Amino acid sequence: MDGIPLSDYPRPQLVRSSYLSLNGIYRCCITRHSLHPSHDRHTIIETVYEGDITVPYPPESLLSGVGHVLMPDEAITYNRKFEIHEDFLNEVTLLHFDAVDYMCEIYLNGKMAAKHEGGYLPFCIDISKLIQEGSNKLDVIVTDPTDSACQPRGKQKLRHKGIFYTPVSGIWQSVWLETMPYGYIKSISIDTDIDDSTVTIHADTDSEEFFASIIDKDNVICQGLSDRNKKITFKLEDAHLWSPEDPFLYSIELKAGTDIVKSYFGMRKFDIVKDEKGYSRLTLNNDIYFHNGVLDQGYYQDGIYTPKSDEDMVKDIKLVKRLGFNMIRKHIKVEPLRWYYHCDRLGILVWQDIVNGGGRYRFGTVAALPFAGIKLDDSNYKLFAREDEYYRKRFEEDLAEYVKHLNNCVALCQWTLFTEGWGQFDSIRLTKLLRSLDSKRYIDSTSGWHEQENDSSDFYSRHIYFTKIRFKKQINKVIALTEFGGYAIMTEDHMFSKDKKFGYRLYKDKESLQNAYDRLYKKYIIGNIKKGLSACVYTQLSDVEQEINGFVTYDRQVFKFDIQRIKAVNNLINKMNMDARIKWKR
Repeated sequence: MDGIPLSDYPRPQLVRSSYLSLNGIYRCCITRHSLHPSHDRHTIIETVYEGDITVPYPPESLLSGVGHVLMPDEAITYNRKFEIHEDFLNEVTLLHFDAVDYMCEIYLNGKMAAKHEGGYLPFCIDISKLIQEGSNKLDVIVTDPTDSACQPRGKQKLRHKGIFYTPVSGIWQSVWLETMPYGYIKSISIDTDIDDSTVTIHADTDSEEFFASIIDKDNVICQGLSDRNKKITFKLEDAHLWSPEDPFLYSIELKAGTDIVKSYFGMRKFDIVKDEKGYSRLTLNNDIYFHNGVLDQGYYQDGIYTPKSDEDMVKDIKLVKRLGFNMIRKHIKVEPLRWYYHCDRLGILVWQDIVNGGGRYRFGTVAALPFAGIKLDDSNYKLFAREDEYYRKRFEEDLAEYVKHLNNCVALCQWTLFTEGWGQFDSIRLTKLLRSLDSKRYIDSTSGWHEQENDSSDFYSRHIYFTKIRFKKQINKVIALTEFGGYAIMTEDHMFSKDKKFGYRLYKDKESLQNAYDRLYKKYIIGNIKKGLSACVYTQLSDVEQEINGFVTYDRQVFKFDIQRIKAVNNLINKMNMDARIKWKR
């Protein structure tokens, strides 16, 4: 698919041979309306833009070819024609949208195919009765209230500054087609147990059963027929475990009737134990394992939420690995499934934030009071701008979709439910709900502050940027510094804005920046590991617009630190990790 942007197969966790990318050039019209365009009745006041747009880049981005911020009273309409050859169609045809922000209507050949509300999760439509051989016409109409409503939106803000950025609207992940026979495999769930050396595969299919094969490199090591519950368990001899240091993946092939899909899995286990001093420690595969991570917001200078190419995602992950880190905290954004696949195969743990929503954040709640050590009860919806019942319910419903969507991602080991009070509500109850959906991953209920009395979070989670890094002794929780650092330096000709700049501490030159970084880690990270610190997340991988505290600039052209010195610090942490592991095993 040469020339089609981001045309790599979009779902590595469930691969089917039938695939047609609908990324590329669409016609686009942006119109302003007298009423919010999500209402049934509205009048077009003016046409703001009419021309081409490159999908899947959001219209706000340079790569889209549009460069227009969609306002709450505007609608963007996409349309394109595409050809379907006779040999492509099967009994069922699905149209996939991997992410569209926020409300959309989809029409195929003049008939409505679906309506959808959401911004970060994929959806698909059965268009078997609408698609035809030869020419087809696809129309997509999208509206997006951004921060004028209470839907999940992450760091998007119409009037952006500081730690908030240019909003993203419309189609921002891949659009594609697949065809399959009746009785096809709709989805699979993979559960591994390293203590029993077993892998259990469950398939959602209308077929009575499926046949599964487990493949180690090119050799089939297990195969068999599922039971009537569409489930099968295999015992693996001498199971090869997955870790960031050795990211080994087994391959899977499943057959249901004439439908064939491929997937993969890794044998790994995440748990918490007490060390010899009584501190709670994270473990990987039954060994104590320090999570040494970097915050990554997933923004790109020319594409905003959307990378120019698959390789751009790979380069970022490889840079984190090269620096000696073993974890990425994906901050308030959900990436394309290919990003998680690359983390699985390259070997980097993933902490995944749930995308925040709610009304306009109150400064006192999310910033001022926490610094004074005041915690608020998150059942007070007004204080946390969570009065809107509809969006509270939507957030709760989305939790199940997050888990289902990312369940088979090997490297994903942690969920962050709320961050710094943004849109926080009922965190104790929602932590229990999330744990019932996914009991094998860690949960940070309230990253930063506003933890609730007697909560069930796995972490004593702190964000510390301006004060000395200290922790209260914890008995039953893992001590984690889930945000810190944010050291900044200006880089001429590589800044998003000459006038706006934000960083938690600004340094004059590279040497003073690196010296400060070394002191920070050696005194406060290495110094606190012996006192129970089990995870840390440095802010951040790259600059994002006016926020200039990344290891690299927003355009990824300038690395601002000394790579060898960062690796040297991380080598010290790795050695402490190994020493702690050996001591604990004794």
